[in-house]
Amino acid sequence: MRKHLWLIGFLIISTTWAKGWKAGVAKVIITPQESVWQAGYASRTHASEGKLHDLWAKALALEDETGKKCVLVTTDMLGFPKAMSDRIRTQLNRQFGLTHAQIILNSSHTHSGPVLDDALLDIYPLDANEQAKINRYSRQLEAQVIALVGQALKDLEAVELFAQNGVTRFQVNRRNNKEGALREQTELKGPNDYAVPVIKALTPKGVLKAIVFGYACHPTVLDLYQFSGDFPGFAQLELEKAHPEVTALFFQGAAGDQNPLPRRTVSLARQYGRELAAAVDRVLEEPMRPLAAALKTAYSEIQLPLSAPPTEAELLKTQNENIPYLKRWATRVLSEMKQGKPFITSYSYPLQAWKLGEQSMFIFGGELVIEYAIECKKRFGQDTFVMAYSNDVMGYIPSATILKEGGYEGASSQMVYGLPSVWDASVPDLIYAEVNRLAEQLGIPKVKNN
Repeated sequence: MRKHLWLIGFLIISTTWAKGWKAGVAKVIITPQESVWQAGYASRTHASEGKLHDLWAKALALEDETGKKCVLVTTDMLGFPKAMSDRIRTQLNRQFGLTHAQIILNSSHTHSGPVLDDALLDIYPLDANEQAKINRYSRQLEAQVIALVGQALKDLEAVELFAQNGVTRFQVNRRNNKEGALREQTELKGPNDYAVPVIKALTPKGVLKAIVFGYACHPTVLDLYQFSGDFPGFAQLELEKAHPEVTALFFQGAAGDQNPLPRRTVSLARQYGRELAAAVDRVLEEPMRPLAAALKTAYSEIQLPLSAPPTEAELLKTQNENIPYLKRWATRVLSEMKQGKPFITSYSYPLQAWKLGEQSMFIFGGELVIEYAIECKKRFGQDTFVMAYSNDVMGYIPSATILKEGGYEGASSQMVYGLPSVWDASVPDLIYAEVNRLAEQLGIPKVKNN
C-alpha cells in the first residue's frame, strides 16, 4: 500500500513538472584569440594586450507548458550592432524557428571587450590589418552565438522559475554628480534605480540550474588594455564559484547615465562584482515569486526621427576640433555630403516585451537612460524588469529632460555612434506609446491611477 501511495505521489509530482517550465543553458568563451582594438573609450591608442579574465556568451532557453520557446543571450560585449544582430536572428529563425519576439541579444556593455564590425565607425584609427581582424572576429562571434542557442535548446529540462528584485547602490548618476567631487559630497543626486532583478531556474532535484540577474550601471570601472567583463564579469564569476552547477547570466539595464563611482582599479571592479553577487545571493536565500509556466512575447521596430542634419559650415567647424573622433566623424559626413549621399532622417528602433508567468519584462535597444526604467515601473509596477542594450546598440536613448539639456548623452554621443544628428524631441513620447502598445498586446496591466 505504501509503495502504491509513493508511486501515485511520484506520478503527480512528475506530471506537475512535465506541465511546467523547461530550461536549457549553454556558455562559450568569446575572448579574441589575437590582439584587437577594444570598444568603449575613444582615448585608447592601440589594440588589446591580453586578458584579465575571459569574455563569455551565455544562453538561457525557456519553454512553457504549451511548448512555446524563447532564448536570452547575454554577452561580455559593448553592444550588438544592427547588421550583426539581424544576421544572427535570421539564422536562429531558419535553424530553430525562433522569431525576433522570442530572441533577446543582450550585451553587458563592458568597455573592455572587442570592437565589432559595422559599429563605432569613427572612433578608432583602424588600418586595413586591424579592420580585417575585427571582421574575422565578428564572423566567429556570430557563429558562436548561433551554435550556443542550439546547445541551450538541446539542454532543455524541467525546472521551476522564480523572480524577485534585489538592491545594491554603487551606481551614481553621472550627469548630476561630478566624479572628481565625490569625496566632498555628503549626498548624491538622482535619478537612480538601484534594483537588481533576479530570475532563478530550479530543477526537480533542487539544483540551481540558472541565475539571470541585471543592474543598471555602465561597466566602466576599468580602462585597461586587457579584456574583461568589468564588474558584471566579476559578479558572474563570484556566483558561479558560490554555486558550482549554475550558469549565471548578467543583463544590462538602463545604464545610459549611470556610472560605478569611484572607479579605475581592478580592486574596485572586483568589489562591485562582489556587491552585485551578494545582492543576488540575498534574493536567492529569501522567498521568491514562483512564475506560472506561461510565456508571452512581443517585438516591434518603430521609426525614431532624427533632427535636422548639420550644415556644411557646422561640419567644417567640427573638423577643426582637437578631438580625433570628432574630426573623423565630420570628415566622413562632409565627404558623404559632397558625394550627394542623403542623410538618414530616422532610425528603426527595436522594442520588445516578455511576460514569464506574471513577471513583466521590457527590453529596449540602445543606451537607455534611467528615467525610462523609472517610468516603466510607475506604469506597470515596481516588480517590472527593464533591460536595455538589446538587439541593437545604435546610440544613447535620452529622456525628454536630457534631450533638452544636451550634453554627452543628449547630443555629442550621437557622433560616437556615427549618426548624422541628434534625436528629434518627439522620440521619448514615441517610445512610451509603443511600450504601452506592447504591454496591452501581452496583457500587462497598468498600475491604477497611471
